[in-house]
Amino acid sequence: MAFDVARVRGLFPALGDGWVHLDAPAGMQVPEQVATAVSTALRAPVSGPGGIFPASQRAQGIVDAARRAVADLVGADPAGVVLGPSSAVMLQRLADAMTDDWFMGDEVLVSRLDHPANIAPWLRATQRTGSAVKWAEVDIETCELPSWQYDELVTDRTKLIAITAASGVVGTRPDLGKISAVARAHGALMVVDASSAAPFVPLDIVGMGADVVALSAGQWGGPPVGALVFRDPAMLERLPSCSVDPTARGPERLELGPHAYPMLAGLVASVEYLADLDDAATGTRRERLLTSLGSVKAYQAGLLANLINELRSLRHVMVIGDAMRRVPALAFTIAGVKAEDGVEHLASRGVCAFADPGRYGVFSVLGVGEVGGAIRVGLAHYTNAVEVDDLVRAVAELG
Repeated sequence: MAFDVARVRGLFPALGDGWVHLDAPAGMQVPEQVATAVSTALRAPVSGPGGIFPASQRAQGIVDAARRAVADLVGADPAGVVLGPSSAVMLQRLADAMTDDWFMGDEVLVSRLDHPANIAPWLRATQRTGSAVKWAEVDIETCELPSWQYDELVTDRTKLIAITAASGVVGTRPDLGKISAVARAHGALMVVDASSAAPFVPLDIVGMGADVVALSAGQWGGPPVGALVFRDPAMLERLPSCSVDPTARGPERLELGPHAYPMLAGLVASVEYLADLDDAATGTRRERLLTSLGSVKAYQAGLLANLINELRSLRHVMVIGDAMRRVPALAFTIAGVKAEDGVEHLASRGVCAFADPGRYGVFSVLGVGEVGGAIRVGLAHYTNAVEVDDLVRAVAELG
């Protein structure tokens, strides 16, 4: 491993504000190379694709480069990469297209672990089509999403399984391999929201067993753009087009142009940033991504383990969940302290964290709202041991 966190921190001008940024689940800070790519593209002449003049060709080049970058990130074909404004928007667009031929009696399976962006579109689809919704539940002690329950929940009526690759709330990483095997056995499609996993885990669309992967670049320090990645690009031709262009083919069938070209230029730069997190990484961009994200995973595992151990050593703190496989996002409660009061105290000590009232999502199942909500934090590529100590020290003061 050659992960140099001091070098990585130097890539982020925003870290000069003096705050401890443990707010990564809401989106990482933006590295300088991404900001530069966006501003450079804003200043350059760019037009719509399809023309023979340089400004038009530049626009097409940016789109093509963005598709290749996202494809490298998940090990897919660029022809299956759909680009858009956010993963939430893209998932809604996908749900509208994929459920066009659903009927009463069809089923969709969602999970309590998922972000609303990968739940709400499918729930709306069941209301529109008369199909049924089933829920996969979390283990209330560990916050794991047991894969065995999918053997019972998935039937030949199941059209689609929507699932996260990692929770940005409690960090849990479900066993996608086992779940996708059940999906294939019943002919169900699987849509994986990998937005919270992408910054920390090497992704492989085939290994995940996903038919479609959703991504949000803001999660890893990219610009506010999203993408859908289809394992089989031919699947796009079987979906109804939402494009205003009646001749649209491939990914363009699910894109409502024009693209925000400067943002896509920033997307390319952000994937390059991920590929170079380990300064010893060599080879193709895909190979560098696998090496760098492997190094990130190892570095974050040690940092997260230390944070969890330190928090658990405080008698007044309860860390929520204990998943075996996870990304560096976690939540905790403080005895006798409301979450909103807790984050106010942390802010007074220069630490960024979020208060969650516990009324929605996985927290509502765990009953977190009954104890005043939870405090949510998440580590980023630029988080170091000193910042973890700053958080623990501030939390200890509330005991």
